[in-house]
Amino acid sequence: MNIQKFTKPARRLLKLRYCGAVIVAAGNASRMGGIDKVMAPLDGEPMIVKTVRAFQECPAVREIVVVTRPDLLETIMSLCHGFDKIRAVVAGGADRAASVRNGMNALSDKVKLVAVQDGARPLVTWELIDRTVRAANTYHAAAPGIPVKDTTKIVEGGVVTETPDRNLLRAIQTPQVFDFDLLRGALLQAEVDGAAITDDCSAVERLGMRVRIVEGDEHNIKVTTPMDLKIAQMLWEEQK
Repeated sequence: MNIQKFTKPARRLLKLRYCGAVIVAAGNASRMGGIDKVMAPLDGEPMIVKTVRAFQECPAVREIVVVTRPDLLETIMSLCHGFDKIRAVVAGGADRAASVRNGMNALSDKVKLVAVQDGARPLVTWELIDRTVRAANTYHAAAPGIPVKDTTKIVEGGVVTETPDRNLLRAIQTPQVFDFDLLRGALLQAEVDGAAITDDCSAVERLGMRVRIVEGDEHNIKVTTPMDLKIAQMLWEEQK
């Protein structure tokens, strides 16, 4: 019997394409009660440093651009001086989508995959980054997600109109990783259409593209309030 006849061929591994990261830290921190979340200390150093370090340590990421507020450009440049993957620190735009575009424009021509990260997710790990980049390398668009624990309601006019199946829901995190040209085109089209973009995945989804969801990390929280900062400190101690 010819056993080879009934054996499926091994799946060919795709060569990992050159990936650049855009770390977006250009918000005004309006919900932080006067605390600048980009510079807020976490275990003795600004949160943005911990975020950048995770990308510095990830072998799948080859270069990094940080997008921040104009008043923080020199400060962030100084903080990032020791990271050799940093290509540029640039000013953000009028909204998040514009800030992402500014960051993408500062990446080198070698970049084929782009990972977009919230600067205020300081507990992201290089393993999560690597997992998401490799998924996007195969599927063209990928993001980490974690199961939703609470029952979620769709409410209109103060009245529940629908209760989605919680098992189908995921809370989406960053990094969100895409083919460079795909994300650039999606953001441009959203701007032309005047569409409100809640995250980079939503821009790509508008074009009919599917986003691959990989296993996220419950520690990978986004710090948007003073309470989040306290939680991040506790999680950091636990993670150490």
